[in-house]
Amino acid sequence: MNLLGSLKYLVALDEHRHFGRAAQACHITQPALSNALRAMEKEFGCAIVLRGRSYVGLTPEGQRVLDSARRMLREHERLRQDLDSGADNPRGALKIGCIPTAMPIAARFAARLQARHPGITPAVLSLSSPEIEAGLENLSLDIGLGYTERLRALGLHLRVVPQYTEHYFLVRRREPAPAQQAALAPPFGAAIRWADASRLPLCLLTPDMHNRTLVDGAFAAAGVAVQPVMETNSIVTLALSAANGVVCSVMPGALVAAFRDQHGLEALPLIRPEMRTPVGFMVQASDQPSRTLNAALALAQEPAWLGQVTANAGALI
Repeated sequence: MNLLGSLKYLVALDEHRHFGRAAQACHITQPALSNALRAMEKEFGCAIVLRGRSYVGLTPEGQRVLDSARRMLREHERLRQDLDSGADNPRGALKIGCIPTAMPIAARFAARLQARHPGITPAVLSLSSPEIEAGLENLSLDIGLGYTERLRALGLHLRVVPQYTEHYFLVRRREPAPAQQAALAPPFGAAIRWADASRLPLCLLTPDMHNRTLVDGAFAAAGVAVQPVMETNSIVTLALSAANGVVCSVMPGALVAAFRDQHGLEALPLIRPEMRTPVGFMVQASDQPSRTLNAALALAQEPAWLGQVTANAGALI
């Protein structure tokens, strides 16, 4: 096995943190993956993988090899794209990390990019904000779509391409509210205060999601604490739970625009406070973009695309 192949196996092991799943992702047997890593350890003259009854982690030397592996694989992919692509015909993979609440926008973006450049194969991954930031830092992602206001607080130096601003809505089924909610719920289509929304049975994203941090912050700013009756890390479940008619959800405009018509949802703007959260594409500031990434960045900055994004993300404003 050549060194480049072994480096791919090491990266897969770090991503999956399990020998069997890493081997499966690389389409080889587990013994073949283990043998390749042992051969690499022999070549470098040091232990790379901490071994126990299951995967434990990497040695300090192994972490250095992993960091170099990601850079080498990134450079190899950039070179392959340069040799395989024409100036106006980029070819290659593009890995996009996206926060769950922006998935409708990311899906539309990837489809538009692929239609324009058939040689590009986008992979859109639903990830948390920390996972996106870590993926951009360790080069496992090419581009991320997420909350850009986090970067300054975390001291992250990423290039930002602004896309739209999240606005928040109370979402429920489009029909008269259940009797027990009638005294609390405003007329359909009217705005509702965060404080009033806190008194309704809510389905919210789980506390590990940054969107939940933002929502909890809005309730706190309104002087109330909220205890949801249901939690999920799935945007589909967030929408379907509201469509069921028993609970309400808090969702940004991009999600409402994607789900409301097919699931009969009604959205009420949440006010007092007015929550506005910027969302944008993020890439490594110091990394030389590949041809596929350059094509993605060009699309992300086009006025026609930005106008469509704003319309879809804020269609209910």
